[in-house]
Amino acid sequence: MNRFALSASERLREEDPFTAFLIDDLPNKVVCHRSRFEVDLNRGRDGAVYVSPEQAWGLNVWRDPLPQDEKARSLALHDSYYAMLRFVLKEVELNFGKFVLLDVHSYNHRRTAPDVETNQQDAPDINIGTFSMDRERWAHVVDPLIAHLRTISVNGMNLDVRENVAFQGKGEQTRFIHEVFPATGCAIAIEFKKIFMDEWTGEPDRAVLEELRRGLAGAVPLLERILGYGQ
Repeated sequence: MNRFALSASERLREEDPFTAFLIDDLPNKVVCHRSRFEVDLNRGRDGAVYVSPEQAWGLNVWRDPLPQDEKARSLALHDSYYAMLRFVLKEVELNFGKFVLLDVHSYNHRRTAPDVETNQQDAPDINIGTFSMDRERWAHVVDPLIAHLRTISVNGMNLDVRENVAFQGKGEQTRFIHEVFPATGCAIAIEFKKIFMDEWTGEPDRAVLEELRRGLAGAVPLLERILGYGQ
């Protein structure tokens, strides 16, 4: 039974498509193949399953109230994901001491209509979110990363990369990591504005995606040097 009140295109418009492609060259990665409308892993458990329009950008997600057993199954996925993440990062911590996690997402800048774009002042090409971290502790990681991302060129122009503008990095994943690994884990929320696709048709711009992927991969040796890996 299809319980969604949304069309497939409406759902896709609020997803984070192509982010798996953007991180494809990173040495270690976790990719979730679940829709955020089933369970939003970047929200706390209490809000991980949307039950009202206020939780979903004003969208009416369900035809009828979601049965409790289905909500429970979705929350079980949330529990399993964070149990897995804790285990994986504990292993990384044991082997390397400190780690950086790039929490990659994307965001809409033409939400109201295909031809109406959010002002650039309020919507940088890349938004870095640092709300939940000890910013002073990790400044030696975050500041060089921002500088590197600003060197990425798309259509002949360097990207506009700013911190805590469109988003502040208040998602559950970064919060969880900074709570569980306060001295060893630096989780940086990276929100790519959807300059790499048409938000309304879902069509990607492959050339832009390639530039962004190369640029993100180029941050790896920088972060390894900062953390002292291989020294």
